[in-house]
Amino acid sequence: MKTAQDVLAFAKDKDVKMVDLKFIDLPGIWQHFTVPLAELDENAFVEGFGFDGSSIRGFRVINESDMVLIPDPETVVIDPFNKVTTMSLICNVFDPVTGERYNRDPRGIAQKAEEYLKTTGIADESFWGPEAEFFVFDDIRFDQNQHSGYYYVDSIEGTWNTGRDEGPNLGYKPRYKEGYFPVPPTDSMQDLRNEMVMTMLEAGLPIECQHHEVATAGQAEIDIKYGPLTRMADQLMMFKYIVKNVAYRNNRTATFMPKPLFQDNGTGMHVHQSLWKDGRPIFFDSDGYAKLSGTALYYIGGLLKHAQALTALTSPTTNSYKRLVPGYEAPVNLVYSQRNRSAAVRIPMYSSNPKTKRIEFRPPDPSCNPYLAFAAMLLAGIDGIKNKIHPGAPLDKDIFELPPEEAREIRSVPASLDQALKALENDYEFLLQGGVFDKDLIDTWIEYKTTREVDAIRLRPHPYEFMLYYDI
Repeated sequence: MKTAQDVLAFAKDKDVKMVDLKFIDLPGIWQHFTVPLAELDENAFVEGFGFDGSSIRGFRVINESDMVLIPDPETVVIDPFNKVTTMSLICNVFDPVTGERYNRDPRGIAQKAEEYLKTTGIADESFWGPEAEFFVFDDIRFDQNQHSGYYYVDSIEGTWNTGRDEGPNLGYKPRYKEGYFPVPPTDSMQDLRNEMVMTMLEAGLPIECQHHEVATAGQAEIDIKYGPLTRMADQLMMFKYIVKNVAYRNNRTATFMPKPLFQDNGTGMHVHQSLWKDGRPIFFDSDGYAKLSGTALYYIGGLLKHAQALTALTSPTTNSYKRLVPGYEAPVNLVYSQRNRSAAVRIPMYSSNPKTKRIEFRPPDPSCNPYLAFAAMLLAGIDGIKNKIHPGAPLDKDIFELPPEEAREIRSVPASLDQALKALENDYEFLLQGGVFDKDLIDTWIEYKTTREVDAIRLRPHPYEFMLYYDI
């Protein structure tokens, strides 16, 4: 457990000049400001640093704007992208009037979820392993105004560029849906991903592997070793920060947008999760289906029961639902199965070691706020365990190839963000357990996503509508 004194000693040892204070807004983007090292003393870890909460998305109104950031000593690291030696600290958000944690601080919600798990007696720790995919492009242009709207994405790896005069064009561009695991030169981004991994390791992120993903045009995946809920959300934010900045300093651009390319695989974030008690994994049973315990099955039951509401937090953009469609390895079917990637819940079968027994929830994507998404999934699983919600029989078939009469019997994820938000509006009580979420935050989330995203898209003509309707 690091203390304020440890952080100050670290700063002296590393000859730190500046301190960067990072925190997350409600939609899930890191915010920051920077102070000279002299401004950081032991008192700063108690009284914190003031900021204007009314300027942060999803936070305060202007007449209640004063808020305070208190750094978490456990998160100290040297920021890898500053010319001046800069120490980074992730902060918690507090109300300066009440002295209490701000109810809309996503990191605070993650911490409350971990605390609530302990009070249930079910487990004392949860472990999380998100597989965050992303694209690296060479060019991105987009604009939207009253009389025009477009986007243009390009990549030297894009299969659409096999005929382009590149002086010379050397080929080796992955075909649509054929980008999984090719060696260089077809995989042109091996060195770039290695640079990302090395930067992550220097920043304290435990990395397991990196590889090219299925889509053409530079889709990639780098896997972080599993860890506790809040720490993993912290690490995922640093992960995204490093991916974007390493791409940027190589004159490329990285995006975690779920579906940037038409008719190729989108970007998901399959989330591995497990519960432990007294140092023992409680999802394992050598006699159970896929070696799962009854507790694990009930956890799955909770995830599947609340999955449609969960997607409002785990797949929280209008673009998310262009990924969650059949035919692109997208997990739209609310069933569970061992080894089966067409199911919303997959049970990995790589190892018989009890410590590796986990479940994988596949609908999420990396556009989510990880603090909210992980907390919501944990609460759904706890609800399943407490109420003994059995998920029914597994479906060990390729669900994409089921006959229509069988496929119609399977529940699916919502088809749009609007539908997901309506599902959350009708099914949120499980999130209120233990006071982790509150109604104010849920209402704020639904209102924010509806007015700023759903309605914003709904009100604008789409370029393809001109293809369909201009000659009517």
